[in-house]
Amino acid sequence: MSKEKKIIANKRKPMKHSISDRVLDLINYTVFSLFAFVCVYPFYYIFINTISNNKLSESGAVIWYPKDMHLKNYIDAVKIPGLGQAAFISVSRTVIGTALTVFVAAFLGYMFTRETLFKRKLWYRFVVITMYFNAGIIPWYLTMMNLGLTNNFWGYILPAVVSPFYIILTKTFIEAIPRELQEAAEVDGAGVLTIFYKIMLPICKPILATVAIFSAVGHWNSFQDTLLLMTQEKYYTLQFILYRYLQSSQSLSSIINATAGTEVAANIQTQTSIRMTVTIIVALPIILVYPFFQRFFVKGIMIGAVKG
Repeated sequence: MSKEKKIIANKRKPMKHSISDRVLDLINYTVFSLFAFVCVYPFYYIFINTISNNKLSESGAVIWYPKDMHLKNYIDAVKIPGLGQAAFISVSRTVIGTALTVFVAAFLGYMFTRETLFKRKLWYRFVVITMYFNAGIIPWYLTMMNLGLTNNFWGYILPAVVSPFYIILTKTFIEAIPRELQEAAEVDGAGVLTIFYKIMLPICKPILATVAIFSAVGHWNSFQDTLLLMTQEKYYTLQFILYRYLQSSQSLSSIINATAGTEVAANIQTQTSIRMTVTIIVALPIILVYPFFQRFFVKGIMIGAVKG
């Protein structure tokens, strides 16, 4: 038998695990299973309480599986004042903000790798230094007010467009791409923008998907900027609506029950049902979007974080 055939035959043989290896595997599976359970169970617990008997949910009787299932909580959630407008604002800021943040991170990350850029190192350090120094909330608020970004939708978008962390990730990823690709394009007469759009953007999909999911989660979950900048209800986001309703769920449940008319006692809205239903509505969209980016996530963050 030739050497190559022996190697192939050895590869096909199942690897024998010692007792210590099996014990270690068992420990690993047990630990990671418990960790996964700890991560998933809170969301599962909230969900089964939203579709269970509201009285049982209020008393804490729903722990492992739903009881007396119904979907009325979600039907009533549509009646919550301002929820539709808040959903529109949240979706709009997430889509527009993520798109602009990804584009700026890609473009600046690419430009900072161009040795022909005037004062390249100076501009790069100027961007990076903002990661370490922060003026604080009051100067930030005064700046936003002077720029006319209070009670303004663009107050959600513009402050997050230039993110040093995302620019560093993208720049490091691009530096790992062979320089010969750009040089070949330059020999063929391609300019800076042509190289960026036709060569860099397609190659940078993994890191851009990573930046996109980071940015989208940040925009979707943010509520502090609404608290500080927005006083008009038409600019409230879903997260801010959730924050308000968690503070005043008793009065909200009374409003919904009053508008719903006569209902079965099990379906009457309670503080717990309102809080948990709104929590699911707010969290579900970003959870559904994540799997579409997950296949790029690990590759993008690993290549973008380590040079060479």
